[in-house]
Amino acid sequence: MQIKLDGHYGYRRLIVSAVPSMLMMLVVSVYSVVDGLFVSNFVGTTAFAGLNVIWPAIMLIGALGLMIGSGGTALVSMTMGQGDREGAHRIFTMLIQFTVILSLVFMIPLFFLMEPLARLLGAEGEMVRQCVIYGRICTVGLPGFMLQMFFQSFYMTAEKPQLGTVMSLVCGMTNMALDFLFIVVFHWGIAGAAAASMTACFLGGFYPVWYFSSRRNNSSLKMVYAVFNRKHIRRTCVNGLSEYVGNISFNVLAICYNLQLLKMIGENGVAAYSVLLYYSYVFAAVFFGFNIMVTPVVGYNYGAGDKAELRSLLRHSLVLLLVLGSGITLLSELTARPAARVFVGYDSELTDLTVRALRISMASFFLVGVNLFSSAWFTGLGNGKVSAVVSFIRNLVLELGFVFLLPPLLGPNGIWLAVDAAEVCCLILSISLIAAYRKKYGY
Repeated sequence: MQIKLDGHYGYRRLIVSAVPSMLMMLVVSVYSVVDGLFVSNFVGTTAFAGLNVIWPAIMLIGALGLMIGSGGTALVSMTMGQGDREGAHRIFTMLIQFTVILSLVFMIPLFFLMEPLARLLGAEGEMVRQCVIYGRICTVGLPGFMLQMFFQSFYMTAEKPQLGTVMSLVCGMTNMALDFLFIVVFHWGIAGAAAASMTACFLGGFYPVWYFSSRRNNSSLKMVYAVFNRKHIRRTCVNGLSEYVGNISFNVLAICYNLQLLKMIGENGVAAYSVLLYYSYVFAAVFFGFNIMVTPVVGYNYGAGDKAELRSLLRHSLVLLLVLGSGITLLSELTARPAARVFVGYDSELTDLTVRALRISMASFFLVGVNLFSSAWFTGLGNGKVSAVVSFIRNLVLELGFVFLLPPLLGPNGIWLAVDAAEVCCLILSISLIAAYRKKYGY
């Protein structure tokens, strides 16, 4: 089935169209987890905890690529829906250039500030050294990392989601092979994990630049001569703000979780939370993939003024996400112990702690898809402010609040319950906002 932005999207077409993007994000999530698996099992708990202490800081910068990509894909797809293909090409090209420049601006100061940053995030002793090694290598790879995140949002807009899946598979296999070579064979430790990841990111970030500018490009988008347009950049950043706020929130949350866990449980708490992050990221990747697919479709139909199709998209998407979320919740509960053993099976006490964390935190995962979709829905409609509000309140207000509120009341288990409480409250907000803006957008 050929993937197109126009036409009617029923259940079957939504599923078929979303599968390539879901697979893309699943592969990305899996090869992100591979670093943790190799480091935890072949380098040690301290290095594993250090990797996850410094990674949120790297993501705060790297997520700018996702912000530009997600905000830009909505703008480009709306422009295409209005019939201005050349204008869409120019915006697309300009945003690629902007992403590269932004990555270079942040790369040098982040490299030299890595050690004080690691200490600020709670690292001590040997963990500081591990954080600095991993963080500096990732900083050198920042241009490729940001471009890879940028293009993830554009494969569907280019009507080439299969290309995104293939690129993810290639990058994932590259990362896993290099992890084995650098860590197990060459014994490079945490430096090997960082080098493997950034090599894969350069491949995933710069191959699409070549493809979209080459004669072999047969997609709906191509790179052309473009000059900077402040209006388009500002609109892109505002519209993609929700995705950036979501990532900032996620990584600020990770920092706060780590600080709380170091204080209440110690290094084992951080290790258990690291497994929880990897585990939840793999399952959330399914929802991220669906949103990557549906956002440009929403933008295209909104630009074309097809309100009937917008109503259909909303209804079908919500039903699919609730069914999918229920299945994922059941699967996560059944596989919690095997997953914990894969990461930390060498320590029975840590394994039990990790299983408890997984089972408590993943209980509300059936709501995650709807809450993430509500933010993507408003991004597709070009309303980045409302989209950002959903992301901000979900993470930085609700979950962050519960992270500090529940542990004094419930002990360490309160940390794991924070996400459940936040998702329930956010569902009320998501449904309320979708209903409140129904008349304005006509869906």
